[in-house]
Amino acid sequence: MDNSVFEKAQSIMTSRRMKAVSENDRRIDEINRKLPQIKEINDALYSTGKELIGIITSGRGADVSGKIEELKRNNLGAQAMARKILTDNGYPADYLDIRYSCPKCHDTGYFGDQFCDCFRQLCGKLSADQLNKSAHLKLSSFETFSLSYYKGEDYTTMKNIFDLTRQFAETFGSETGSILMFGATGLGKTHLSLAIANRVLEKGYSVIYDSAINILRKIEQEHFSREHSSEMIDLVMDTDLLILDDLGTEYETTFYNATIYNIINTRLNKGKSTIISTNLGFEGIANRYDSRVVSRIVSAYSCLEFKGEDVRLQKKKDSM
Repeated sequence: MDNSVFEKAQSIMTSRRMKAVSENDRRIDEINRKLPQIKEINDALYSTGKELIGIITSGRGADVSGKIEELKRNNLGAQAMARKILTDNGYPADYLDIRYSCPKCHDTGYFGDQFCDCFRQLCGKLSADQLNKSAHLKLSSFETFSLSYYKGEDYTTMKNIFDLTRQFAETFGSETGSILMFGATGLGKTHLSLAIANRVLEKGYSVIYDSAINILRKIEQEHFSREHSSEMIDLVMDTDLLILDDLGTEYETTFYNATIYNIINTRLNKGKSTIISTNLGFEGIANRYDSRVVSRIVSAYSCLEFKGEDVRLQKKKDSM
């Protein structure tokens, strides 16, 4: 993992933890002012806690375990009393509990001797954001996509595609599905892919957007490096949404073809959403890749064929 990503993730986790504690202190101060009886109970619980620690560390007395159990019972009773006072006064019973972003690791980033899932997800999102810096994601949106360049049946087809992709972005979540965008150059595949990426990022999900050749090169470089790193392939497999642009423009090698199938198959098995854009039709994909690639795409992807005349050429004519 990139050190800058790791350090930034740790900093974010620390900020989350400090914020949770600070907000809890604020709630405690509020309750102490409004409900002083709660403060008396909490002070008693604190004294009991100190006494309990003293008994455990010293081991004094013949019936240590009995005394410990008695203190525990008294604590539970006091806690129940405090929760009742809170609810009687219109507060949630857990109002004085610390509300961590991750209840599993309490915003430490660690669960036992392993990284917590929340920390791994955060690192993945930060790494994806770093990869996307050169993708110019903000240049395209659904609002800037114009259907005026499509005529007749092509307009109907593209209107349906526009509505479907917008719906995909607006309802994105776990197991939203995957999309194949195919058709000639200049028909809006990249524009709508970027528009989806923007909306999904706004919703707080991690997105990796890049050309197939760039992603494959990075995976290849790591795979055949001395360290035999798997950082890039791990990111590609785990990101919430992967967008592979211009599939079919990469060199045709056994490693690339095997990696394409591995990405498609693994992400489908994980229930992860993928968008592939390509100038190749089904026949072109079948001729270029393993037959299993076509099979997986046809059976599991929404396949959208873009129709019309090259929008870039139309815009160029309009500007002349």
